[in-house]
Amino acid sequence: MKLLAIDSSATAASAAIWEDGVLRGEFFINTKLTHSQTLMPMVEALLTSTSMDLSEIDRFAVAAGPGSFTGLRIGVAAVKGMAMAQGKPCAAVSTLEAMACQMDLAEGIVCAVMDARCSQVYNALFLADHKTLTRISEDRALSVEQLQQQLIEQKKRVFLVGDGANLCYNKMKENIPVLSVAPEQLRMQRASGVAKAAERLPADRWITASALMPVYLRPPQAERELKERQALRRI
Repeated sequence: MKLLAIDSSATAASAAIWEDGVLRGEFFINTKLTHSQTLMPMVEALLTSTSMDLSEIDRFAVAAGPGSFTGLRIGVAAVKGMAMAQGKPCAAVSTLEAMACQMDLAEGIVCAVMDARCSQVYNALFLADHKTLTRISEDRALSVEQLQQQLIEQKKRVFLVGDGANLCYNKMKENIPVLSVAPEQLRMQRASGVAKAAERLPADRWITASALMPVYLRPPQAERELKERQALRRI
């Protein structure tokens, strides 16, 4: 099975082709260009470099959230368009689980964290035992202090992954001696992680292109600000 995966959930963007458990190719860009400028040219170059045609891809997967609201919409729209044109199934993958999948050969707790702004992080916890990865919490938005309280009694080594890893490490390292930051090449969001996570999905998680949607853990900022203004008017 050939799987095309993309990630545009944060600053970096990437595309990968995964075939029967083997990474055939991956492009990763971390620049100030917008994902709308880089994502589809990356996919086209990846297909060319691997001597594949889009029609040969059996399934599509995308990091559908949490993450940047704009980035998620761009990534989901790209996969919807490709999957719909080819009549192929697609999957919405948790960005946090995709990052954790890159550390599945570790031994300990994989703590995936993304900076959610507003004094919060997006987070999920996983147990890694050198060969398998088991989810031990749902994706959620919480404060760094709340996350620290959950990790402070942890005896196993804790590996931080994601663009919030350094933020959490600097705030928690004095209180959690088992804490460490994953190596740079395994820390950030990557399409290869999305592909690995997609390979783990049960059959009922593969959906049609029309059913694919971003997954937000909290309302977009514009919606939150609108509700705040409406609440003030009622006072």
